[in-house]
Amino acid sequence: MLKAHRSRDNEALFEATRQGTFDDLVVAIWRAYTRPEQLSRVRGFFHVVGLAAYSPQDFREFIDSLDDLTEILASLAEREGLDAKEALTLASVTVAAIRGLLLQEILTPGVTSEDAVSLILRMSKDRSVPRTRKGP
Repeated sequence: MLKAHRSRDNEALFEATRQGTFDDLVVAIWRAYTRPEQLSRVRGFFHVVGLAAYSPQDFREFIDSLDDLTEILASLAEREGLDAKEALTLASVTVAAIRGLLLQEILTPGVTSEDAVSLILRMSKDRSVPRTRKGP
């Protein structure tokens, strides 16, 4: 049930930005989940995440669905020119940042702002993942 509900949410977000960009979807995700009427659902998400951390075998379907947004964002990043590995890394870091900011919004309402999302977008602006330097 959780997976089906999250899949519907993710599909609605993707449909809303199907012709859009990676950045469009990031902004749409943020706006969708920070609307006041959505905050109880966001609290519920983090509650289930906590339960899944303690009992992953009971929440396998939910855990497996956590990468859905990452996959959608990665496909948009690839469409915008990143190779598959860079796109997946960018999408993973972006989703982690959004979730962290959403958790902050739940714990300390009003502290997080659109500026935080702007920072996420700026971090990915060159659409190139930093590479580790080889050698000294």
